[in-house]
Amino acid sequence: MSQEQKPRLTEEQQRQYREAVPKFMVATPYLSWLGLQIEKYEPDFAKTRLPFRNELTNDGTFYHGGVIAAALDTTAAAAAWSNHDFEKGTKASTVAMSIQYVGAAKKSDLICEARAVKRGKELTFVEVQAFDAEGNIVAHGLQTYRIV
Repeated sequence: MSQEQKPRLTEEQQRQYREAVPKFMVATPYLSWLGLQIEKYEPDFAKTRLPFRNELTNDGTFYHGGVIAAALDTTAAAAAWSNHDFEKGTKASTVAMSIQYVGAAKKSDLICEARAVKRGKELTFVEVQAFDAEGNIVAHGLQTYRIV
């Protein structure tokens, strides 16, 4: 069946697919272990919380940079999926990501917020930030996410 003959998804079907994404993301083995929680998920925006645990730190106090990167990457991906047109595909990956660590979260939950700023045919560009529980910035980054 050619692309033109394929039945189009209704807006309701698109909405249902988008709403299913957060549940499936945090159920993957790594994210399930990490404990990342999606707190807000709306078109082009996602907010997550990573509850503090000693095993996510370098020294029992400060998060390992890789943990922060994983939280930023996942939050940005959620923002990319949040307004995705599922007729364009469901296979995805992070193509590029840059992170600047500008602070530290000391024995604090990590809060991440991401906003999709541009959507192309396959690529979505996302700005993402991480904060400690008091709102102090820990890191910020840019992600390029591809869905085909």
